[in-house]
Amino acid sequence: MLVLEGAQAGLSWSTILRKREGYRRAFAGFDAAAVAAFGEADVARLLSDSAIVRNRRKVESAIAGARVIVALVESGESLPGLLWAFVDGVPLDRRPANLGKIPAETPESQAMSRELVRRGFRFVGPTICYAFMQAVGMVNDHVVGCAAGEEIRAEGG
Repeated sequence: MLVLEGAQAGLSWSTILRKREGYRRAFAGFDAAAVAAFGEADVARLLSDSAIVRNRRKVESAIAGARVIVALVESGESLPGLLWAFVDGVPLDRRPANLGKIPAETPESQAMSRELVRRGFRFVGPTICYAFMQAVGMVNDHVVGCAAGEEIRAEGG
């Protein structure tokens, strides 16, 4: 999800969703160890692959992120553990009154962004981190009265 969130920067989500399978194929099923081993020949291959966003910085960002994930695992940490620590392991339930009250970033996403950048991730600004948190269920900011938000709350998320 972090790769897709970073790839989406400056583009529409529909563009990324149409390319999701292309990303899965191009980035070895999102196998961090495999992607971490990518070299310049792989970057060149990816930059010619129309099934993904052909932006050098975004491609190199995905590879750099995979290398960070491998380093995390080698040090006894995990990416999920690192990320969920920003919400103390429990999804945040914001319950905004209306769409205008949903923030683009939060103190948690700002802290996540700083830490991910410190560790070597790229394309992980606080807005991208907040969108990631929303997408993976780390935060429920469906407006009060939204049926989907209530369903998520009923399931314990």
